[in-house]
Amino acid sequence: MHRRIDIAGHVYIALTLLFTVYGQLVLKWQMSHVGPLPDGTLRKLQFLLLQFLNPWIMTGLASAFLASLAWMAAMTRLDLNYAYPFMSLAFVIVMAFSVLFLHEALSLQRIMGTFLVVTGLVIMAR
Repeated sequence: MHRRIDIAGHVYIALTLLFTVYGQLVLKWQMSHVGPLPDGTLRKLQFLLLQFLNPWIMTGLASAFLASLAWMAAMTRLDLNYAYPFMSLAFVIVMAFSVLFLHEALSLQRIMGTFLVVTGLVIMAR
């Protein structure tokens, strides 16, 4: 017997992935320009709160919020144990885009580890 595919549920998962990936990439991109975290708890907190003035940081945080809303919508339509493995695709997408857009290094170990995650997703989805 074939299971009917819930298109809307999968669209919500795709939106969750899109917003998650965007948020991660933008936060890394912007935080790579501000220097290291200072010493001392209060100085760390001030440093991080100051980043809220950056409009790009705000879009990254808003994206995380939108990802949460999309995930909540997905949870109204799909079982968690089915939907959550799809979130591992964020690892693959972030890894690829961090190499392409942020010029980060990519090792064989990272590629192999990510391949194993994707293999697990394929097995889970069957």
